[in-house]
Amino acid sequence: MSAILSKTEIVEADILVIGGGTGGPMAAIKAKEADPSLKVVLMEKANVKRSGAISMGMDGLNNAVVPGYATPEQYVKEITVANDGIVNQAAVMAYAQGSFPMIQYLDRLGVKFEKDGSGEYNMRKVHHMGTYVLPMPEGHNVKKVLYRQLRRLQVGVTNRYMATRLLKGPDGRIAGAVGVNTRTSEFLVVKAKAVILACGAAGRLGLPASGYLFGTYENAANCGDGYAMAYHAGAQLANLECYQINPLIKDYNGPSCAYVTGPFGGYTANNKGQRFIECDYWSGQMMLEFWRELQGGNGPVFLKMDHLREETISEIETILHSNERPSRGRFHERRGTNYRRRPVEMHISEIGFCSGHSASGVFVDEHARTTVPGLYAVGDMASVPHNYMLGAFVNGGIAGADAAAYCTANSLADYDAGDLAAEQERVLAPTRRADGLTPHEMEFKTRRLVNDYLEPPKVTAKMELGQRRFAEVREDLDLLCARDPHELLRALEMQTILDCADMAAAASLYRTESRWGFYHLRTDHPETDDANWNCHTVLYKDDEGRMAHAKRAVDPFIVPVAAEEMNAYHQLRIRTPAAAE
Repeated sequence: MSAILSKTEIVEADILVIGGGTGGPMAAIKAKEADPSLKVVLMEKANVKRSGAISMGMDGLNNAVVPGYATPEQYVKEITVANDGIVNQAAVMAYAQGSFPMIQYLDRLGVKFEKDGSGEYNMRKVHHMGTYVLPMPEGHNVKKVLYRQLRRLQVGVTNRYMATRLLKGPDGRIAGAVGVNTRTSEFLVVKAKAVILACGAAGRLGLPASGYLFGTYENAANCGDGYAMAYHAGAQLANLECYQINPLIKDYNGPSCAYVTGPFGGYTANNKGQRFIECDYWSGQMMLEFWRELQGGNGPVFLKMDHLREETISEIETILHSNERPSRGRFHERRGTNYRRRPVEMHISEIGFCSGHSASGVFVDEHARTTVPGLYAVGDMASVPHNYMLGAFVNGGIAGADAAAYCTANSLADYDAGDLAAEQERVLAPTRRADGLTPHEMEFKTRRLVNDYLEPPKVTAKMELGQRRFAEVREDLDLLCARDPHELLRALEMQTILDCADMAAAASLYRTESRWGFYHLRTDHPETDDANWNCHTVLYKDDEGRMAHAKRAVDPFIVPVAAEEMNAYHQLRIRTPAAAE
């Protein structure tokens, strides 16, 4: 790709939403519903019709707070306990109170949830304490439903533009964002009063065991763009040391879905066919027990369903093989895995950031506001723990409505033209080189180093060495080249991944204790230290451009949790493993 001077288009909007997967479309929809006169622009680096983690639908809601089965207070307590008490309960409560209204809203739009013979939602139990799972056997139409609403409300959609940096005014308010077209390398600058980040997890951080760059547990397009943009804009990011690590199907880039099969009677078992944990709901403690079983000679670990009735297995197959990851059924077929005769081998995923499955995200309050005025974050990249798809919808709606109100009281901020010019030069730098290191080469090396030095159990000396190795990779960015616009996209994603790797190492070194089970297990600080670390840790970019840290107190609980209840998730291991009846 020869050196180019790209065209730059500048547009104005009231609200810019970055990310067209789950939370982003809902934020745009709710902003327009709150004030139809607003100009709302949705920027997506792929195509909104099939982008994000739910591009092929979803097999169920695993955090639905439905009256008659759970109350918002019960849910807040459950998430507080699952997350070792390091939560902003006000934000969790805002989600819990919005959960059922959002389910009803989606239902009216045409999203299909499983219902019983009387037309009531057919809730199932998998969590340690409450009942929150609502299957979606026909959940493959979610994106189509969202897209229809975007069109109906006349949200401006800009597909194939990758946001690269946020712009700020001299008073610190958000001013918009810079995007680059992934097909032409042309720039789009969107000036906006408010920006809502909905860019998903940092799912391309660790390298999968397969070695395939895009064989990740998370949607591989979610490489951490939102985390990096928020960091460079000066926003605080919370608890990044609380990695996302999940059980998955071995050699397949997707979940084993014990939380889906659990309500039907499936369970996680060791190589003797014995159940060793009482609850298959994902938590750091569950993953610790999973890892211990592998290390203790009882692995491999399996998802066991061969004891179930034929009609039950058929129902499970309908849910798992037609939604979210429809290739799952073909994978099992070609491997010769039949749920009726053979358990599904499970393994541990690569590491990543994701509040949707753990707690690592951009710090937000109960209104989805970040610490930068006018900037919001929702979905898997915001700090509301165990959020999942429904949380992205609810908090996207909260952000959209709040941003609409924010726009009535604020004008457009002016950004520094020098900042824009510097960003354009950074973005195009790989295109100025005729030869050098490809994005594939540099990304593979960065993510291999993440596996080598940052995976739990975490060792101080290894993480410090990892930081030095990441610095060496950063020096090599002067050799990064892109031969076409697609490679430029990958080059920019690779730089985001490197930013996230640096943040993961720094955050993990800062919290000198072990917490959240396997997510932050430090060999040289093996105990939980509530006296010093019963707090959020926040990471941010200081005025000198350096990575800085601080402790942020946990706000007083609005739902009390007794001391004996707080240890509930630490009691998951079955003392005498035995096959379930």
